[in-house]
Amino acid sequence: MSTAIAWNLQVALRAGQLEAFRSLMLEMVESTRAEPGVQAYDWYLSEDGSACHIHERYRDDEAAMAHIGTFGSTFAERFLACAEPTALHVYGAPGASVRAALDGFGAVYFGELGGLSQ
Repeated sequence: MSTAIAWNLQVALRAGQLEAFRSLMLEMVESTRAEPGVQAYDWYLSEDGSACHIHERYRDDEAAMAHIGTFGSTFAERFLACAEPTALHVYGAPGASVRAALDGFGAVYFGELGGLSQ
């Protein structure tokens, strides 16, 4: 069984915030690139620019918590000024600390059933 933790965060962009959101995304991607244990960090924007899905995958709880800590201390305030979370789906078996951090976003948890990651 994998120790990886992944999630898909879905957000609705606040009116007039698309350009600020794009700029913040670039900053957050660059910051996340330097974090150990990041396996995926991909942002997808709807065609009309009103919604974004962010797919994140971390090696383990420790890597996920490192990212969550940086997000909270550096980006959360500006991120939430630009976008409103609408759904958070978490995949894997996160530990208590990761769950506690993600529960505030209304996380729904999905345990591993099977599949393939390469």
